[in-house]
Amino acid sequence: MLLLLIFGIVLLQKASTLKCHKCLPDGLGSCKDAAVECPSEGFQCAALRVFVFKGGSKVSDINMTMCALAEQCVESSLNFGITRTVITSKCCTSELCNSQPAPDPQKSTPNGIKCFHCDGQTCSGTLNCEGNEDYCMTTTVALGGEKMTMKGCASPLICSSSQTAHLSGAIGAELSCCQGNYCNSAISTRAGLLLLVAPLMAWVMFS
Repeated sequence: MLLLLIFGIVLLQKASTLKCHKCLPDGLGSCKDAAVECPSEGFQCAALRVFVFKGGSKVSDINMTMCALAEQCVESSLNFGITRTVITSKCCTSELCNSQPAPDPQKSTPNGIKCFHCDGQTCSGTLNCEGNEDYCMTTTVALGGEKMTMKGCASPLICSSSQTAHLSGAIGAELSCCQGNYCNSAISTRAGLLLLVAPLMAWVMFS
């Protein structure tokens, strides 16, 4: 009787999880689509797009599909001033429903929050945060044996404790967030262009 009960619970848990498309881009920007079972019933099927804007012009648009938690199904952004990376999503709760791409990002305007950002050797420039970028942030990544730092604005989801843990585990990034104008103190640093996209891409790939 106990064995039947355990077997029934296992089958019930399996039946409650969704099957979704999963397609994460490789280094060449392409991916091979596969149908996967989500880890638990708390996940939804998600289509995500990662946009990179430089100087107001779109320079990259990457599509991907995966299983995602409901709280990840929001528009998020990481703004370094020189570039702004935006993730849009479209989530659904039926089998293999995430075949259509996520929408374009909403038009954003300054929200009144100001943070420091890095320009060349210094990080004392003012950056006007946009949309739902409610946090100032600082990220430091080790590349080629050197630590490089970038500062800017970030959305709440990117600054959540679980997502900063993903960043740290994925690429060794150190990410700190704070609330309040100019709370990410201005210090001199070496800023690397590779950091403009890498942290947010790592967050997407490993979350």
